[in-house]
Amino acid sequence: MVLSLGNTPLANALLDDSQLSAPEATWPLELVRCEACSLVQITETVPPETLFSDYAYFSSFSDTMVSHAKQIAERLTADCSLDGSSLVAEVASNDGYLLQWYRDAGVPVLGIEPAENIAAVARDEKGIPTVNEFFGKEVAKRLAEEGQRADIIHANNVLAHVADLNGVVAGFQAMLKPGGRVVVECPYLKELIDNVEFDTIYHEHLCYFSLTALDRLFRQNGLEIVDVEHLSIHGGSIRIFAAHAGSADVSQAVRATLADESGWVNDDSYYQRFADRVELLKTELVARLTELKSAGNRIAVYGASAKGSTLLNYFGIDRSLIDYVVDRSTVKQGRHTPGTHLKIYSPDRLIEDRPQYCLLLTWNFADEILRQQRRYRENGGQFIIPIPEVRVA
Repeated sequence: MVLSLGNTPLANALLDDSQLSAPEATWPLELVRCEACSLVQITETVPPETLFSDYAYFSSFSDTMVSHAKQIAERLTADCSLDGSSLVAEVASNDGYLLQWYRDAGVPVLGIEPAENIAAVARDEKGIPTVNEFFGKEVAKRLAEEGQRADIIHANNVLAHVADLNGVVAGFQAMLKPGGRVVVECPYLKELIDNVEFDTIYHEHLCYFSLTALDRLFRQNGLEIVDVEHLSIHGGSIRIFAAHAGSADVSQAVRATLADESGWVNDDSYYQRFADRVELLKTELVARLTELKSAGNRIAVYGASAKGSTLLNYFGIDRSLIDYVVDRSTVKQGRHTPGTHLKIYSPDRLIEDRPQYCLLLTWNFADEILRQQRRYRENGGQFIIPIPEVRVA
């Protein structure tokens, strides 16, 4: 056991008005570590059909994500000499936020997206060929047999969501052309621990990866991690590049990261300090909000995010402290947050209503949001950023 966050509702299970009076389903949210393989994961696997068949997260609502996707697409198109005879596939391709850039460069693409509502947007609004299925070994084999073997397979922020890790990575191996690359991005365990990013823990995120755990996982499925990059996005992520085993040299960056991890990845005290810091953060944030509310201030929340759901529910921050939530996603507006039942509005409400403070729960996009909300701040509004420590901007 690393950390227990109690029983919580599903982080993206937003509620309509008609659902507010009905009991909400909850599941245990407990973070544990395997001493044998170093994988950090939660104990409860909610059926993926419950989590992802109808999904409220559209990547294109984040300018940061779209720009990030464009950069890697342009880079790999040039570095790998991709052209009209190539194929780029993405697992959990969402609304086409990434594949659109390859398509615009004349590179054939294929999205694989389990959420029917999001796959429809990718196909119908962005013109991205999209298979509406959960990716795994059998789907990959079928696609390969149909001639859909890929030069590049992207998997951004999806591996953490996967119960059958071996099946998905074996699928990468089956669908990847000789000489091709699998490019995976995921939040990095070290950043989560060091920056107290406990709110990254929710039922959709089954696993929390070190390179040590990923290296073992890929090797046992016929692939080898040949390079790694450290990214600032999502509070700290890693991007790995994998190839068919033995087909490419392993970079010094991989060796250096594995060497660094050997000093902490199986250290019990490292994880205990993390759990202690989460409890300290809870005390500090609740005390700050209570003090502000008692002084007559109105407090809103920015971001009806999954990570926000974890923080609000575990810290017990509800309507006694918070007035409402704003979010840029039109899919979320008009609904209510799980567990805490806060109404979600457009960010325009911050200008109209002018609450004195706004708790920024999508802190991983803080720079983007602070720029977007310049007018609210110029009118005297202040943002409270809770991670890694409470500060006001």
